Amino acid sequence: MGLRDELLKAIWHAFTALDVDKSGKVSKSQLKVLSHNLCTVMKIPHDPVSLEEHFRDDDEGPVSNQGYMPYLNRFILDKVQDNFDRIDFNRMCWTLCARKNLNRNHLLISDDDAFKIWCIFNFLSEDRYPLVMVSEEIEYFLRKQTEAMGGSWIEEKFEEYKLQLSSKHQCLNVWELIELVGMGHFSKGMDRQTLSMGINEVFQELILDVLKQGYMMKKGHKRKNWTERWFLLKPNLISYYASEDLTEKKGDILLDGNCCVESLPDKEGKKCLFYVKCSDKSFEISASDKKKKQEWIQAIQTCITLLKVGRPAPHHEARQKRRELRQKQQAEQEELELRMRELQTANENKQRELEAMRKKLEEAAANAAEEERRRLQTQSELQDLYRVEMDKEKMVRQQMEEQVAQKSSELEQYLQRVRELENMYHRLEEALEEERQARQDEETVRKLQARLLEEEVSKRAELEQIHLYQQETISQTQAEKQELERERLAKESALQSAMQQLQQLEADRRGALEQYEEVMKKLADAANNTKSWKDKVVYHEGLMRLIQPGPKHPQKITNWGPAAFTEKELSLREKDWPLDFTQ
Repeated sequence: MGLRDELLKAIWHAFTALDVDKSGKVSKSQLKVLSHNLCTVMKIPHDPVSLEEHFRDDDEGPVSNQGYMPYLNRFILDKVQDNFDRIDFNRMCWTLCARKNLNRNHLLISDDDAFKIWCIFNFLSEDRYPLVMVSEEIEYFLRKQTEAMGGSWIEEKFEEYKLQLSSKHQCLNVWELIELVGMGHFSKGMDRQTLSMGINEVFQELILDVLKQGYMMKKGHKRKNWTERWFLLKPNLISYYASEDLTEKKGDILLDGNCCVESLPDKEGKKCLFYVKCSDKSFEISASDKKKKQEWIQAIQTCITLLKVGRPAPHHEARQKRRELRQKQQAEQEELELRMRELQTANENKQRELEAMRKKLEEAAANAAEEERRRLQTQSELQDLYRVEMDKEKMVRQQMEEQVAQKSSELEQYLQRVRELENMYHRLEEALEEERQARQDEETVRKLQARLLEEEVSKRAELEQIHLYQQETISQTQAEKQELERERLAKESALQSAMQQLQQLEADRRGALEQYEEVMKKLADAANNTKSWKDKVVYHEGLMRLIQPGPKHPQKITNWGPAAFTEKELSLREKDWPLDFTQ
C-alpha cells in the first residue's frame, strides 16, 4: 500500500464523519476546514483561494465527494512528501470521525487505545470503499494481540464468531472492530492494563514498524564505557534511548545493504556480545543472555537482507501475500463457479437434447405403432379381399373354364394385383427395420447418459478427497497447538517455583537486615554512653580521675601530685596559663 492509499483511508474517515446525512456530500465550509487541517499536519503550503476557484460554479450548494477528489489530488496529495508526522495526521482524522462514531459506553479501553485500533484497521483493511476488514485480517489482528498479552489463541471461539459474521459478508467496519476489542470478547480474564499493552505492542509493530525492542548494553565511542540503553529496531535503522519511555533519544544506527552484524567473543567482563558494522563506524552491544543475543542478530540480519534486495518490512510483505492469496483464491473460486456454471449449462443442454431425443423416439414409436396398425389393417383388408376374391374365383371357376379365352386378360390383372401386394409387403418389412434402428439409437442415448452420470460421480469423489485432505491438515495444526500449550504450562510451573524461592530469599534478607540494624543501634547507644562518660571525666578531672596504667618513662610532678596529667593534657593546659606566669 502506497503513501497516497494510506492517506486516503484516513481522509475517507474524516470526510464520512462530516457527511452527516449520508448523502455523499459535505458543505464547502467544512471542506475548507478539513483542507486547511490536512495542509497543516502534512506541512503543505495552503492556498486559501484554491478551493473557491475549484468550485466557483457552486458557491452555495454542497460539494460532493466526487467533486472534492480532483481538488484533493491536485492541491494536496500531489504535493505531499514523506516529511511529516503520520501519527499527528492520523490523530487529526481520528479526532474528526471519533467524535461522531465512537460509542464509549462499556468499553474497557481508553481513547488512545481506540485510536491505535483505528490505525491498525486502516493498515489491514481492504483497498476498497467503504473500508472493511475481512475475517482473515480480523483473525490475524486478534491472534497477534492475544500473543502480545501472553494468552493462548482459541481457534474454536473465533470460528463460532465467524458464523455470526456470515450475515455481514464476513467483514467488520472500524467501529465494530473497536467495539469487538473494547468489549473484551477475545480477552476474557485480562485486565485493562494488559489489554492496553497488547494493543500498543501490535500498534508499534504494524504502524510504527518496530520489529524488536528491549534493553541492552552499548559501548561508547569516546569514553569506551558500557551504558544500558533501550533499543528500537526498525526496517532501516536502530534507535537507542536512555529508557523505555522514549523521552531522551541518544542516537541512531542507520542500516543499509552494506551493513553487517556478527557475534563477538566475551571480553572486558561482558558476555553475549555482538557488533553492527556500518560504512562509517561500528557499534558493540551486549545482550542480557544468549537467546536475546541470537534474536537481535537474526532480526538485524533480516532487516539488512531486506534492504539489500529492496523488499518491504516483514509485516508489510506478509499483508501483501495475504491479499494476493485472497485474490488468487477468489479468482480460483470464480473460475470454479464459472466451470460449474458451464458444466451446469452443458448438463442442461444435454438434458434438453435427451428430452428432444426422447420426444423424437416417442414420436417415432407412435409413428411405428401407427404404421403397424395401418399394416395390420391393410393386411386384414387384404385378407378379407383375398377371401372375397377366392370366393368369387370359386364362383366363376366353372364359368372360367368355359370362358378361358375371354378371361385371360382378367388373369393378367389378377397377377398384377398380386405383385402390388408383394411390394406392399416389402415396404412393411422396411418400416419394421426402421423401428429396430430407432430402438438402437435410444439404447445409445441411454449409454451416453450413464457415462455422464459416472463422470459426475468421479468429480464428487475428487471433491471428497480434497475435503478429507483439509480435515487432516486442520487436525495436524491442532496437535501442534496442544504440544505448544503443554510446553507453556511446564515453563509457567518452573517460573512459579523460582518465584517462591525468590520470595523466601527476600524474607531471609529482610530478617538479616533487621538484625543488622538492631546490632548497629545497640553499638551506637554504647558509643554515645561512652562518649558522655568521657566528657564528664574531663570536666571533673580536678576532683577525680580514672585509674590508668602509667607510662614507663619519668613522670612530671605537679601540685596535684605525681602523674596527675599526661604530656598531652599538660601541653593543653599550658596554653591557657597567663603569660607572666610562664615567664
